[in-house]
Amino acid sequence: MIQGWVLRWAINILAIVLTAELLPGFQLTLWAAIVGSLFLGVINAFIRPLLLLVTLPFNILTLGLFTLVINGFMLWITAVTIRGFEIDGFGWAVLSALVLSLISAAGSYFVEDRMFRFK
Repeated sequence: MIQGWVLRWAINILAIVLTAELLPGFQLTLWAAIVGSLFLGVINAFIRPLLLLVTLPFNILTLGLFTLVINGFMLWITAVTIRGFEIDGFGWAVLSALVLSLISAAGSYFVEDRMFRFK
């Protein structure tokens, strides 16, 4: 179980670095990618669910697309908090969140999830 967590964390770090390489409005250092990945995981676990609940009417009206704005906001909070994790504006944060989600999902596809296997 720990190995899967470490592997997913490594995939997220790689996804953050690749996103920063692809988008000119997102710059970071390797150390910021490591720390930012941890910080992003923590705020996604605690703050994001509350924001999703509060913005549920907007999410329903936009058929779930407002979740992308929330993901961009989480990335923007990370950029404001972590030194070396720089995003040039909220629009870049939302675009970065989209690219990061796609890269992370593609990478996670290849990781076997033993935590949710039933025997």
